[in-house]
Amino acid sequence: MIQKVNRLRELDFLRGIAIILVLLRHQHLFQFTTEMGWIGVDLFFVLSGFLVSGLLFKEYLKFGNIKPGLFLIRRGFKIYPIYYLVYVLYLIPKIVKNQFEIKGFLADMFFVQNYVWGWGWGYVASWSLAVEEHFYFSLVVFLYLAFTKKWLHTSFNFLNKKVNYFQTALVFIFLICLLLRVYNNLYHPEYNEKNITMTHLRIDSLLAGVFISYLYYFKQNWLINYFNRYKKGLFFIIVALLSFTPFVDYDHSFFVRTIGFTMLYVAFGLLLIYFLLEKDINKKINFIFSNRIVNVISKIGFSSYSIYLIHGFVGIVISIFCNYILKIEINYILLFAINIITSVLAGMFITYYLEKYFLKIRDKYYPNRIN
Repeated sequence: MIQKVNRLRELDFLRGIAIILVLLRHQHLFQFTTEMGWIGVDLFFVLSGFLVSGLLFKEYLKFGNIKPGLFLIRRGFKIYPIYYLVYVLYLIPKIVKNQFEIKGFLADMFFVQNYVWGWGWGYVASWSLAVEEHFYFSLVVFLYLAFTKKWLHTSFNFLNKKVNYFQTALVFIFLICLLLRVYNNLYHPEYNEKNITMTHLRIDSLLAGVFISYLYYFKQNWLINYFNRYKKGLFFIIVALLSFTPFVDYDHSFFVRTIGFTMLYVAFGLLLIYFLLEKDINKKINFIFSNRIVNVISKIGFSSYSIYLIHGFVGIVISIFCNYILKIEINYILLFAINIITSVLAGMFITYYLEKYFLKIRDKYYPNRIN
């Protein structure tokens, strides 16, 4: 029987890698780290799709149904309180510079910034949070239909083979998202940033995690056998699919904006399977990185959401402090270290004190059904 996915150290390690990649993107260290740092968001998407859908899959397996309202309320306690509290910090520079815009503010408040602005208005990186929010609501509807209509357990004949409705629906969405990316980038280049950030062009990365979660909880034996049989080949596929990332950015690349995003979620989906099924995965990553480094990265991963929220503001404060108070130019390596350490510490504080407070309220009044 596969180990239950609750708070696995190895998945926190992957989250830690994801947020470190994001920090590398937003704080220059080397050219290749800046070039490839953006893929951290795609790794987050796959992990989020797996973990969030896993909550609903486990609920369905235990009770034969799900409670969409309870799920969304619990997600809300996780996402909204610290998002809105931290967002106030990003408003300060806008107000001081007399740049406040009600349209941008409302777009960020209601998580539609990726359609209104492309990036976030107050906090640029918040576009990915909008994608996640749209995913949560879409996932509840999709899985509610799948469970009530028995899509997971029914099939239809296609070319004399039985094809599962649920798997077919996911593959269909993957194909539609890819075709929409190709169409938008060919015929609507004026959208520019929106072709990277709009939910209907990026949600397939999250659904890749859902697909892995479905296999993990409903097709365990098949997944284990397939992995054990082909894992060496799968490793080389992961490396091949990620090989372009240190050299090609998404800014002006039609390849990355279309098939590149698909290659990423396939690679990260396979990587996730490795971390779920490979025997003694913790011992192996300890051997590669050392136990201490893995523990540190895993703790960073545990606080990754808070770090993601606060790191942009940390960069603003450090920049102001260096340029206008100290009036000195700091070595870029030292500046990188200051930004990273401060962002991580600030994010951990938010996680262990602010987020924890709201999660206690959540668990008191809206307890998880599966615990």
